[in-house]
Amino acid sequence: MNTTEKVIVEQFPYWEAALGSNTADQRADLLVFVGCGTSYNLALSLAAYANLAGRKAIAAPGSDWTNRPEALWADWKNTHVVALSRSGESTETVAAAKASRAAGAFVTAITMEPDSALAKTCDQLVATPTHPEEGIVMSVSASLMVLLGLQMIGQDVPPSAIAGARALMEALDTGVSRDVLDRSHFVFLGGGPLFGTALEGALKLMEMSQVTTQAFHPLEYRHGPISLVDDGMGVVVLYSSDQREAEARLVGELRDKGAFVVGIGGPGDLELRIDVDLSLAGLVALPALQILGERVAQARGIDTVSPRHLTKVVSLA
Repeated sequence: MNTTEKVIVEQFPYWEAALGSNTADQRADLLVFVGCGTSYNLALSLAAYANLAGRKAIAAPGSDWTNRPEALWADWKNTHVVALSRSGESTETVAAAKASRAAGAFVTAITMEPDSALAKTCDQLVATPTHPEEGIVMSVSASLMVLLGLQMIGQDVPPSAIAGARALMEALDTGVSRDVLDRSHFVFLGGGPLFGTALEGALKLMEMSQVTTQAFHPLEYRHGPISLVDDGMGVVVLYSSDQREAEARLVGELRDKGAFVVGIGGPGDLELRIDVDLSLAGLVALPALQILGERVAQARGIDTVSPRHLTKVVSLA
């Protein structure tokens, strides 16, 4: 077991420690979740969850929010910017936090590093420890930032969700076979708040295994991308409880065209139960997607401790 795998499977006590560590924050008319890379994917999910909870929210990449915020939202008044960064040192995210405060927005930092530049730039800090051996590939920190963000918008995360995440990860790890591992390219499908989770699953598999991946909203996949489906494709579907029937019809089409489908919460060649509703599904699915990336990388003899061209912190001069 390499360090990346060790951190993935040992992440759940850190979830338990973070339960109840922050509370709902109702300030401001608009929530803006800002991040880069993995953190931006998480921001997309958190913004969708906030909207479903009755809070007006958007997500923005750090560089766009710093350099062209008017393209994303026209009015800074009464805005609460939530900046997500594992290290608290990502150049674009720190810059976004500074620009937001300068424009009069209230800034919350969600990070694993309470002494970071981001932590020193915010109005409110939400931090929790991560696994000390976590390396370049962001796994437990990603899960923790979603958990903290959900708590901030008032979503209860019960201990049963942690048990469900562990069970789903173990079920995928047990069920994965060469039928999945040997696919030449992958697509991740998820709708609503699960679109950001699908993007993150695709990013994890791509950066860990160097396999081409894409992510789409499920029913958008028929509108052009379906032309790429062949018998070398693996598809991971994050079923939405409110759209399962329509998504299952799409999955039937993909399987008929040769794709091997991992169905999380619904039909597939490998079907996996998810024992939470939509409000927690994005969080609970993350460890399973992380271990899938590790297994695909192992099948190709790729070391995820030192992924090609990647560094733990993206710092720009």
